[in-house]
Amino acid sequence: MAQEVTPFRIEISDASLDDLRERLVRTRWPERETVDDWSQGMPLSGLQKLCQYWAEQYDWAAREAYLNSFPQFRTEIDGLGIHFIHARSPHPDALPLVLTHGWPGSIVEFHKVIGPLTDPVAHGGSPADAFHIVCPSLPGYGFSDKPSRSGWGVERVADAWAALMARLGYERYGAQGGDWGAGVARHIAQRHPGHVIGIHLNMIVVEPDPATMNDLTEREQAALASMAHYVDKDSGYLKQQSTRPQTLGYGLVDSPAGQCAWIVEKFWSWTDCDGDLLNVLTPDELLDNVMLYWIPATGASSARLYWESYSAGKRDPVTVPAGCSVFPKEIIRPSRRWAEKDFTDIRWWDEPEKGGHFAAFEQPTLFVEQVRSFFRMIR
Repeated sequence: MAQEVTPFRIEISDASLDDLRERLVRTRWPERETVDDWSQGMPLSGLQKLCQYWAEQYDWAAREAYLNSFPQFRTEIDGLGIHFIHARSPHPDALPLVLTHGWPGSIVEFHKVIGPLTDPVAHGGSPADAFHIVCPSLPGYGFSDKPSRSGWGVERVADAWAALMARLGYERYGAQGGDWGAGVARHIAQRHPGHVIGIHLNMIVVEPDPATMNDLTEREQAALASMAHYVDKDSGYLKQQSTRPQTLGYGLVDSPAGQCAWIVEKFWSWTDCDGDLLNVLTPDELLDNVMLYWIPATGASSARLYWESYSAGKRDPVTVPAGCSVFPKEIIRPSRRWAEKDFTDIRWWDEPEKGGHFAAFEQPTLFVEQVRSFFRMIR
């Protein structure tokens, strides 16, 4: 039956792992960069070191067992197989919450927060803050199916998530996301307001308010400078993925080193790591995420979401309650008065001292506190 929800386990064959190691060993490397920093992209020495670890020390059997410790399922929605984690809280009054990742992330981003969110008592919290967690892989990402026809933009994903929550028996729920996940949460709120009690975002995509340009705060001036840096120096991936994802996909699906560099360079750029990714994430954590692109060969299909969604027209304001957490190394860091143009009922606004684009991955304790604090106000 199309609406059946079936258990799922990640099981990667030895042949696939052997192929990965052979490709890593046989990588045809370019010459090193001509600078002593990351301004030309991920440095050769760093990528070679990480890929050597991947080939020789990364223990997929142990990592696969860890990933499979989370209850996973698949179901068909709108003709597409969707993979998701569904972790029920032991507390019966828990609030259902759908968490959505973006690019170049995956459900791996949320592994460290699922336990504290579903069972706060076991992590020093209150049962009143408990959530039932639903964490899907975006279409074309991880172990969800790849769309074979165009039309799977963020609006359709939002409708699919609403259908998924209904199928799981959740009529009243919250939504949370960053990156594409923020766009999905926003569209869930706009398209299904009768079911969504509120959304929490850790990337708030809004334009600067022209009416404030003659009265900018220091914080807003810094936000504009950050946006300018992103457009000029940090957004080449966006142009490629939103215009020619298929061309890019040939290299990413064929070369594990290429797929790794394409992802890890953005983790370096967008995390609050003081220039060293290992300050906040381990090599295993980084490679767990890369594996969810490499194994299912999603280099093209994941990039295609940009082609589908990036040129969407003007969005209507969100009227359901919203919580906004602006982490200091996020790509876009608007002020509250800019955000209030797009989100008319902001109940929670905070600017934590640590964290970046992958907040749940980098700063799980802070992330959990932010999510709890917002939803505590509207349960």
